[in-house]
Amino acid sequence: MGYKFSPIVQNVEKDQKLASLVSLIVSVGLLAAKFWAFNNTGSQAIFSDAMESIVNVVAAILVIFVVAYASQPADRDHPYGHGKIEHLSAAFEGGLISFAALMIIIDAIQSLITGHQLNNLNSGLMVVAGAGFVNLALGYFLITVGKRKNSKALDASGRHVISDFWTSLGVVVGLFLVKWTGLVWLDSVAAIIVSLFLAKTGVALVRESMAGLLDEESEDALQGVVEVISQNLSTSVIQVHHLKMIRSGQFHHIDAHLVVPEYWDVKAVHTNIESFENSIIKSYKYNLELHFHLDPCRRAYCRYCNVPECPIRKESFEKRLPIDVGQLTDPEEPAEFQ
Repeated sequence: MGYKFSPIVQNVEKDQKLASLVSLIVSVGLLAAKFWAFNNTGSQAIFSDAMESIVNVVAAILVIFVVAYASQPADRDHPYGHGKIEHLSAAFEGGLISFAALMIIIDAIQSLITGHQLNNLNSGLMVVAGAGFVNLALGYFLITVGKRKNSKALDASGRHVISDFWTSLGVVVGLFLVKWTGLVWLDSVAAIIVSLFLAKTGVALVRESMAGLLDEESEDALQGVVEVISQNLSTSVIQVHHLKMIRSGQFHHIDAHLVVPEYWDVKAVHTNIESFENSIIKSYKYNLELHFHLDPCRRAYCRYCNVPECPIRKESFEKRLPIDVGQLTDPEEPAEFQ
């Protein structure tokens, strides 16, 4: 049938730009507050939290540019849109987080060996605790917008910001232990623990971003396709298999094989499959391009085909086979038809 494009143009740029701008403003404010707390306390644990805030600021600046670029529609040079750049943004952010974690570990080990003094812990505790709860609220805001608008960059930034809440909580716990026990070296230990958590977050971001760049299958995305096809499957399509999917931000591309009645002429195929395509595009929540390869039916399909008044039917219709992810993505037809 060739290609079928979605006529829907979703207005997502405005919300994404607003979210990224809010992230930048808040991150700059928290960065200043944490470095003030570090200068007043000399705490390595607070320093580790402040270093992560530098990553937040750099990532927030990057996201502003990435969101603007990714929101551009597909063109001749980028037929699948520009959304893949969001995966690059998330991978870069993950790399920054991992690098910051390494720097924190090195500095904390040096302090653990040489020792250091702590001052004004009460003020530092209040600043870090307050910053942590602000990050928690900001993180959930970014994740909500990112998932609603299918923005990998915003979603990654949101999860990173929430990880900053947990690191801040770890810093607060560590400083409370220092105050309670009087053991200053626990401050460096807390910084090392925080940095290991950051490293894990950074590596996970890089791993997930690479999966997106390489078009690794997403069970959630494919399940969404299964639901849309199941809701719109008509007598014009007997069976669907060998489905492949490319996701590029707001733009999705789907290839699949459709089995249709072998006695239909070109006009009947075009009319019926076009109707099927339009119903899928209307139900799908992202901008969509479809490309269907058409296979003629065989007598093995008769029991599972409800095409009315079929002149070549050899067996009575019994039921339609349910569609699931495994069957939909299998290059081969189900065993019932082989």
